[in-house]
Amino acid sequence: MSGESPISRRRLLQGAGAMWLLSVSPLGFAATSQVIAVRVWPASTYTRVTIESNRELKYRQFALSNPERVVVDIEGVHLNSVLKKLGNLVRPDDPYIKSARVGQFDPQTVRLVFELKQDVAPHMFALAPVAEFKERLVMDLYPAKGDTEQDPLLALLEDYNKGDLDKAAPDQGPSPGRAGHDRPIVIMIDPGHGGEDPGATGKHRTHEKDVVLQIGRRLNKLIAKEPNMKAYMTRNEDVFIPLRVRVAKARKQRADLFVSIHADAFNDRSAHGSSVYALSTKGATSTAAKYLAQTQNAADLVGGVSKSGDRYLDHTMFDMVQSLTITDSLKFGKEVLTRLGNVNRLHKGRVEQAGFAVLKAPDIPSILVETAFISNVQEERKLRTAAFQQKVAESILAGIKAYFADDARMARRG
Repeated sequence: MSGESPISRRRLLQGAGAMWLLSVSPLGFAATSQVIAVRVWPASTYTRVTIESNRELKYRQFALSNPERVVVDIEGVHLNSVLKKLGNLVRPDDPYIKSARVGQFDPQTVRLVFELKQDVAPHMFALAPVAEFKERLVMDLYPAKGDTEQDPLLALLEDYNKGDLDKAAPDQGPSPGRAGHDRPIVIMIDPGHGGEDPGATGKHRTHEKDVVLQIGRRLNKLIAKEPNMKAYMTRNEDVFIPLRVRVAKARKQRADLFVSIHADAFNDRSAHGSSVYALSTKGATSTAAKYLAQTQNAADLVGGVSKSGDRYLDHTMFDMVQSLTITDSLKFGKEVLTRLGNVNRLHKGRVEQAGFAVLKAPDIPSILVETAFISNVQEERKLRTAAFQQKVAESILAGIKAYFADDARMARRG
């Protein structure tokens, strides 16, 4: 539906104000579209701009020089109060956008102009309605000359947007040697959701993406104090990262364990308690686990990915290695669940299983921790507190230590 091209290619054209077409949407849309929301999500890796409307939008995107700008013309819409707020949404610390302005270019066209702080590679696409969102037009601004050596996430996102993530994914799993003895234990912390995808929202407007990021940061700090451990985070800011990229980053960093942190929600606000889940390749262990996996796997649709041909890791990868990994995941999950029971009531007393896409690293024991029900008013209140966040982080770390202590005992017996 759309194309993309780094703005740095303007060097091929001569003269100030040189202009060329970057992407054009299909023709034939009705001229009664109305923009109902505009959002800007700045992050160090990329900045996302989202235009939400009641109908799919007809647009074209191009670039202008002196100064460097990205321009988006949207046809069949009229300037309204929502669009007029765009300029106020650009934050001073946005790494890519210096300013934004909007105007009625002609009777049928609204023009959005983004002045830039650096050369960018725009990536523009449309998203069909999902969850509470209607039609969305998305523009992601990546650095045109990003340092992929220093930022492995940027490299993985580039591969993902090209459809090359599977080809670029490393074949190796965790590094050789006994974790915690011959080398540090490497933990990948995955705060769920982020950016355009808020996750679940509590009665008092607490967003899941925010509280799990805080818990993830606290866990990261705790692990940093451990002499034989090292932690990485799939995201350390309010940014959307596709599920498969999260898995790929864990493998890229050769993680020994993967912990995805979430805050559960249910239509019955009385539901409460903490839970831990592992992957299943043979069906879910309960209806609730199956439902939860479906909602978590839908994060890509909510957060917005542009490659319709992308798919989760192929089932051919679920061989003997995957089966052994799931066994280890269940052991790891049990240790974490036991410790969580000391700081919160448990929703289920055992580790449940379902087909969670984010747990599909074939060689890394992986668990998904539902810290509490954000839909429960009492637990939402706890999730907002630094004390509870810290206790959850400490519980996860205690589970990690117990898992490796047991692993060491088994190694000595062997």
